[in-house]
Order: sequence, then structure tokens, then C-alpha cells
Amino acid sequence: MSATGQVNAHTHLYSGLVPFGMPEPQPAPENFVQILERVWWKLDRALDAESLRASAQWYVAEARRLGTVGLIDHHESPNLIEGSLDILADACQAAGMPAVLCYGATERNGGREEARRGLAECCRFIEHNTRPLVRGVVGLHASFTVSDETLREAAALCRELQTAMHVHVAEDLADVADAQRRGWAGPLERLAELGALPPGSIIAHGVHLDASQVYRCEQMGCWLVQNPRSNRGNRVGYPAALRESHHVALGSDGYPSDMQAEHLALLDDASAHGDSVDAASSRLLRGHALLAEHFGGTAPAVGDTTGMDMEALRSEAAAQAARLWARMAEF
Repeated sequence: MSATGQVNAHTHLYSGLVPFGMPEPQPAPENFVQILERVWWKLDRALDAESLRASAQWYVAEARRLGTVGLIDHHESPNLIEGSLDILADACQAAGMPAVLCYGATERNGGREEARRGLAECCRFIEHNTRPLVRGVVGLHASFTVSDETLREAAALCRELQTAMHVHVAEDLADVADAQRRGWAGPLERLAELGALPPGSIIAHGVHLDASQVYRCEQMGCWLVQNPRSNRGNRVGYPAALRESHHVALGSDGYPSDMQAEHLALLDDASAHGDSVDAASSRLLRGHALLAEHFGGTAPAVGDTTGMDMEALRSEAAAQAARLWARMAEF
């Protein structure tokens, strides 16, 4: 890995407390949707301001220690929507970490009103954020958790604010099947044809996109972000078609921001699936260009954090994690 550090092009700061003893789900998930339902959707519903703050502060501090110099985050906390992006932004700014943030609007808990609140949080943050190290974009959780009406509203917001979208696409075949049940060729086509993928948009995963779909992403001016450790852990497959795009960056999807570990996982997977290891390796560097696009062409350098107390952050993270696991058990 370069001595200058690397950009994590897709992650979830709300997962920062996971290393502090998150209980195993019971019963054990058998597929991707069950992993979401029994782990991540329970975790994000249980978040409150204190646990989110501790999670973000720890994740960002660890990311800096591991050599990360920029984060592109995708956030959800359904019981803490309004103001949640400020909590994340404050953690990034205080740690000197350049970041691009969004709230992933969804209808999976509270229907259309929940989605409207998520989009409103993106709008509020983009319009009012003044932190020099942080920018905002519009976010959607994934095609399979929103209606066409929400997609149209998200598209309109991107146009109004002249910004991009950050969204999970085709991470699992369940996303593809949902779009097809709704009458679309797939989630990419649904998002694109409803105007929700303006140039510069960030498409996370793309595991189940074919070569023509990935080429369409390239033609639309969208970025794709591969997340090898997460894809391996969730057993969703390998995104072989990403070779059709020159705009593929590397993310950790909520795993600790160790981009060297992510890079090694990418090389292992690329070799196992017959991809060019050299071509895949270049994805580690492309996150810099993606981050720079959101800062007018030049991403800011990481700031000075000589006063960061890692032990105090660790202690607070452990205390908040215990509270979070107790609340998760109630969902």
C-alpha cells in the first residue's frame, strides 16, 4: 500500500462498535436477506446518538491508524435520522478525516414517510454543512427497499442539489429478483430509468451486474465500488463484470478500514476468478480520484490529530457497545 494512504470508497461508520463483542445472531442466517434482517437492520434500528457517536469516533480513529486518508460513508439509523449526519461529520472533522457522507433513505421500517425523512436529512446536510473536510451526497439504501415514488424523489433531489447518488446495487440476487418482480430488467435499469443515477453516482457492490450493465455504468459516468471482504463474508459472489469499467474503487462495506487487508482479499479473489491481478490492483488507487470529485477536483489532506486519545475512545466505544447490544436484543 502506498505510504500516502488510501481511500475507503464505501463503508458504514455505524458498524464501528461491532469489534466490541457484537453477539452472534440466533438462529444463524442462511442467506443474504437473513443476514440483513438478523444483524445489520437490528443494529441500525438500535442506534441512538451516544452509540452512533462512539461508533463513528472509534471507526474514524482506527481508520486513521490503519492509514486511511479518506472515507465515503453510507449511513442508516432509522430511529435517529434527523441530525445523524452531523454526528458522523463531527467525528470525521475532529479526526482530520476527509469524508463524503449520505443517509441511505429506505422504506423498510416506516414506509414512504421514513424515506422522505432520509432524503430530507441528506438535503439538510448538503445545504448547511460548512465543515471543510466533509461533503454530502444523496443516498438510498437499495432498490429493493424503496418504491418508484421514492426513487423519483431522490432523483429530483439530486437534480435540485446538483449532486450524486450513493446506493447499493445488485449486491445479492434478491435485489435483482425484486426489480424484476416490479417489471424492470434489474435494479440498475430501474434506478437509471427513473433518473436516480446522475453522473458521478457511487454504486456499491454490483456483484450481480453483467458486462453490458457495467459498461452502461461507465457510459453514465458512475463509479462502482468493490467490497471483497464483505462479499466473501456474505457469500454473495464475485463481481467479475467490473472489469468492464475503468471507474472501480475499493471499499470495506463496514469492515474495519484496513485497505491493505481489503487489497489482499481483492487480489486473492481476482486470481481465483481468472481476473487480471494487475487490473484489479489498480482499484485500490482509484478511490483518490473518486474522493477528489466531491471536493472540486482536489481532496483535502488529512488534518492533524495529535490530541486524539485512543484509549479514551476505546473505553467509550466498549461502554456504548454494551448498551447497543442490549437494545439490539429488543428488536
